[in-house]
Amino acid sequence: MTAADVRGSDPGDGRTAACPVDVPQRPASPLPQRPASSPAPGPASSPAESGFLAADWAEIIEHFREGLIVCDGNGVVRHVSPVAARLLPEVAVGELLAASGIVSLAADAGVGELTHRGRRLRVRPAPLAAARCCWYVEDVTDSVTRADALLAARARSAFLARVGEKLGNPLHPDRAAAAVVRLAVPTLGDVAVLVSAPRAGRARWWRAARTDDETPTVDGGVLSAVDLPAAIDEALAGSEPHALDWLVEQAVEAGWLPGLDTTDTTVRVVPLPGRDLPAGVLLVARGAARRYDDDDLDLARAFAARAGAAMTTAVLYRDQAEVADTLQASLVPVEPAQTAGVQWGTAYRPAQAGLRIGGDFYGSHRLPDGGSVFFLGDVSGKGVEAAVFTGQLRQCLQALHRVQPHPGRLLRLLNDALLETTMMQGQGRFATMVLGVVRPRREGGLTLTMSGGGHLPPLVLRASGEVESVDLTGMLIGVVPEPRIGEVTVDLEPGETCLLYSDGVTEARGGRRGDEQFGTERLVHALTGCHRMPAPALAERIEQVTCDWLAHGDHDDIAVLALRATGPHGRPARHLHAVPPSS
Repeated sequence: MTAADVRGSDPGDGRTAACPVDVPQRPASPLPQRPASSPAPGPASSPAESGFLAADWAEIIEHFREGLIVCDGNGVVRHVSPVAARLLPEVAVGELLAASGIVSLAADAGVGELTHRGRRLRVRPAPLAAARCCWYVEDVTDSVTRADALLAARARSAFLARVGEKLGNPLHPDRAAAAVVRLAVPTLGDVAVLVSAPRAGRARWWRAARTDDETPTVDGGVLSAVDLPAAIDEALAGSEPHALDWLVEQAVEAGWLPGLDTTDTTVRVVPLPGRDLPAGVLLVARGAARRYDDDDLDLARAFAARAGAAMTTAVLYRDQAEVADTLQASLVPVEPAQTAGVQWGTAYRPAQAGLRIGGDFYGSHRLPDGGSVFFLGDVSGKGVEAAVFTGQLRQCLQALHRVQPHPGRLLRLLNDALLETTMMQGQGRFATMVLGVVRPRREGGLTLTMSGGGHLPPLVLRASGEVESVDLTGMLIGVVPEPRIGEVTVDLEPGETCLLYSDGVTEARGGRRGDEQFGTERLVHALTGCHRMPAPALAERIEQVTCDWLAHGDHDDIAVLALRATGPHGRPARHLHAVPPSS
């Protein structure tokens, strides 16, 4: 072998650019020492001239990072470096390379990777002169492991990011739970089961199972709290079960592992963090090909944390929605009680449509003598606080009208009750109101006795089509101990209507510029010619005209109460069958 057959290594990356051929198999000798005074060899110097021999090159090759296997033209191994011998002990000098049984070192194989004796190896051939070949063998186990770990970490981060995005929307516990188990398959397991914390002695469960088309199917059911598997009870108490051997058995007994070979299935259980106790428990199961390791369990816990937050939020939203629904059902204005000779018409539109409640209110209570107490008012403020105050006011009215049916004295009693309530609660709430008593007249028609507490004056639609404003004044309710209360009596002939309304009608801002109030004048104009309308249609018309003026803009609570005098025995007057005029 000559020096021309050997090429040195590339100092830049530690790889050899080529390899030696037919390196003699003899112990390496130390490099010859060149005297310090000897001149350095020139670029055209041969190995002999420079002081290097073939044996010296063999010693240098042994320190390469890559292992070297050199074969002659017949495929017989002529040299194996120590690194190659350590990585591929099956390769022997003097034997055919094919006899080693390593497919990646076949004559027609190219660059590739193989797993050999627990290590990841990268091999690449380099042709030499005279049909000879050199194989470079590099141990890339550590770099591949780091790359795989990085890819796995990125995949876990992407998975958790997608989970956070998907679980940010459902605000219903059932939809949130279905999303949780659907997201858990197949990343966390072939089957995922979520068991919610028991409620009223029963626990809901949802299950997602992997299918051939990669779209998990979701089903669920209900279990009695006493029938929950022991592992679930332990997890609901806030700790992960330590005994794993019986998890599969319990999951099978619960019927949660369809399509899995239970003799070779791994199950893990993690709690879903909640406010005080877990919001539920997540059970995941895999077949034999995918065992759970520490990274898998860490991922399951991170997933469970996000799922627990979503479930807790959904449950909290559900509980608050139930409370809100209950309160709304008790606070929404109730239709007036039927009264002889009276046709009632109502319209109501709260400022916050989503709440369905507001600060305006109306209603009536029947009196023993055949008449009724009726009222329409408006409390200060908007939203839930105003609605709660409205509820208190309505409860006071319901109790006090049995004690004092006279409108003026009843309004003063109500003022005293509201003052006491607001002082106890430290609130500055007040209300405006028209409160009256309606009684049918023997000859037909109605007599209305009304008291005013700082509210807008009622309007009366006479049978002639004229619109009259009732001169009713008074002070706010719930402000001073002895308010001035106005009182007036109005007679309605059959077919005539008295209209009560809140300031949400007259103060509605709209028009061309969007900031002009609707006002009393436009309201009177809208009522003119509508005296033949039934009370429900008239109330609906006022609401519609007001909303048209608003043009979908913001508005205050709107409330309308219409009382129409019917004919004898409650029949409409005969002249009230004409078609209502258009607006």
